[in-house]
Amino acid sequence: MIPYGTQWIDEEDIQAVVDTLRSDYLTTGPKVEEFEQTVKEYVGAKYAVAVSNGTAALHVACLAAGIKEGDEVITTPITFAASANCVLYCGGMPVFADIDRDSYNISPQSIREKITQRTKAIIPVHFTGQPCQMDEIHKIAKEYNLIVIEDGAHALGADYKGKMIGTLSDMTTFSFHPVKHITTGEGGMILTNDEVLYKKLSLYRTHGITRNEEWMEHNEGDWYYEQLELGYNYRITDLQCALGISQMKHLREFVSRRCEIAAYYNEAFENVKGITIPFQLEGCHNSWHLYVIKVDPNRRKEIFDQLRAAQIGVNVHYIPIYKFPHYQKSGYADIYSKEAEAFYSGAISIPMYPKMTKEQQDYVIEHVIQAVSKY
Repeated sequence: MIPYGTQWIDEEDIQAVVDTLRSDYLTTGPKVEEFEQTVKEYVGAKYAVAVSNGTAALHVACLAAGIKEGDEVITTPITFAASANCVLYCGGMPVFADIDRDSYNISPQSIREKITQRTKAIIPVHFTGQPCQMDEIHKIAKEYNLIVIEDGAHALGADYKGKMIGTLSDMTTFSFHPVKHITTGEGGMILTNDEVLYKKLSLYRTHGITRNEEWMEHNEGDWYYEQLELGYNYRITDLQCALGISQMKHLREFVSRRCEIAAYYNEAFENVKGITIPFQLEGCHNSWHLYVIKVDPNRRKEIFDQLRAAQIGVNVHYIPIYKFPHYQKSGYADIYSKEAEAFYSGAISIPMYPKMTKEQQDYVIEHVIQAVSKY
């Protein structure tokens, strides 16, 4: 089976983890700060807080933003459930804006239409690694005094008009799941340029506890620490961070390889009837976490099943979040997003990962064209 995505681990990565296993620290040690430093320097942000996974990153970002019961947060339905669940964790209510027909990212116009007096924040998601229209989103956020938390789980290495994703908004979250651009097994990170938010993020990651003398109300000695907030145990281990540091050495190569694969797919599918290839936002660089084609909705299942039968690990990203039973039972039964539904009905994600060979890609291309052109 050719997977839709998978990690690339080499001997240097393995040795980095082994070396940390032999060190004095397995968690809350020096590798955590080193990993944070490595990522924030790559992105160009002032502060970074590494956490246990991408969902934890979104949760602590919402906590730092002050999301609470009664608050509304606007996001996209075409994303992984965590982009909305993080709002529920805080007692808030996710509000689903529709997507842009071309880019499949959240529509700024739909965001504007969804704003109410309860709106507190916007969570734009850079779907597939394609940056959202951040100028328009920031314009709306400034007009209504809203916090912007970018979900950059797909977008490490992408840039928007020359600025790296991770430097543009109040906060940006990343994920280091094995199918992402780099992996720590599980892991996540929040980037910010705001020192006040950085303090909050640091506290919420670690039970709300600190040993930082500048943050404590008083200090009784070297043993002393204080719990300043009700936080969580969202710590990441030194083992994970050692792997992340090693992986970061290859990030530019990984992103470059993804771009090459995407270009090859684009060339192969551009003139094939029945296939819509991904849109590219002018002036931005997609980091290509996913390559999603659109096919005839009436034949999507048939095409999907045929490709799976050919041992091609196609997938669908994503089912609109509001369609899930939990959301349907929680007040979202009447939600309908025209463009999101139209996209979902014909979407298929085909294999995309740096280790993919040309022979594997040719095999995928041959079978996709064959399946789409069957009739």
